[in-house]
Amino acid sequence: MANPPFRAEIVGSLLRPRTLKETAAAIALGKADATAHDRVLEQEIARVVERQEALGFKVASDGEFARTSWFGVFFEGLDGFRLGPSLFRFRNPTGEDFEWPTCVASGTIRRRSPIALAEYRRLARMTRTALPKATLPTPSAFHFFRFTQPFEPAVYTQERYFDDLVAVYRSEIAELAEAGCRYLQLDEVPLAMLCDPLVREQARTHGGDPDALLDLYVGVMRRILDGRPPGMTVGLHLCRGNFRSRWMAAGGYEPVAARLFNDIPVDVFFLEYDSERAGGFAPLRHVPRDRRVVLGLVSTKTPTLVSRDALGRRIDEAARFVELDRLALSTQCGFASVAGGNLIDEEAQWAKLERVAETARAVWGST
Repeated sequence: MANPPFRAEIVGSLLRPRTLKETAAAIALGKADATAHDRVLEQEIARVVERQEALGFKVASDGEFARTSWFGVFFEGLDGFRLGPSLFRFRNPTGEDFEWPTCVASGTIRRRSPIALAEYRRLARMTRTALPKATLPTPSAFHFFRFTQPFEPAVYTQERYFDDLVAVYRSEIAELAEAGCRYLQLDEVPLAMLCDPLVREQARTHGGDPDALLDLYVGVMRRILDGRPPGMTVGLHLCRGNFRSRWMAAGGYEPVAARLFNDIPVDVFFLEYDSERAGGFAPLRHVPRDRRVVLGLVSTKTPTLVSRDALGRRIDEAARFVELDRLALSTQCGFASVAGGNLIDEEAQWAKLERVAETARAVWGST
């Protein structure tokens, strides 16, 4: 099998099937036990993996079906955290905003057991022709949303806080590699949010320095990936928020591009580019020649299906800054970063993934 990234890429989460939601509700009401959920979970992951492979994808996701959210799964697997309100809010097209809770370290961070390992092993067992991809949130998510107080001062200094987080991540990545994982995607929201002038001003209002936060998060990523396992392709997915078709930020990549593309030691960048909120392709001029870019041109937030020709024109625009041979195509994010999912249905979801695959074949001759 060729090395990733592939021309047609899967970002991660898929809409949770109704049967999985109904089983979870039955368990909550005491009408079913955990074994029923495990059985349905296996069945539904096998179904969506088979469908991804049938569409021609050379990479497969488990849809993150076992997770409550892209981020929650990680801190739920650690001791030492409680919930607190985020400093930042989600927005929708009508201008409404929505509060949400994030994590705060109120005790020493301890990993009870491997967090992503069981998910990866199950996915690897189910893939036939596709390479299984593991996904993890980035450590910046444990800091940025409450950067004024991400931990109780009596428990941590910032240095010790990130020391413990780095140790957790290095253990997770080592265990995934030992289990055979060749493809890891790290999902990054704060660095994409620091592209937004309004978010940067909000950070300053709370006493923060957006550029210092960028330096901090880049440095932590370098520590985590220093000496990463050989043979593992690592990607960084940039997202401006994805909750029930809402977002938290807008703005092109220029404010972070030079540091992002040159100083974070990953092999490929998955970049949200589905709307004007993401800006233009000019920041891609900073991408080094040994890195690749997956263009997230297909929205997971709305059911609108972009034509293959329109996607081809957008890819041509991006190729003015990064050679076509170093580009690939994906959706801009997953379809269900939280279990509730975005405001589209499964039919639209699969139509979008099929459009990604067929466009990749038209542009590059393969998926």
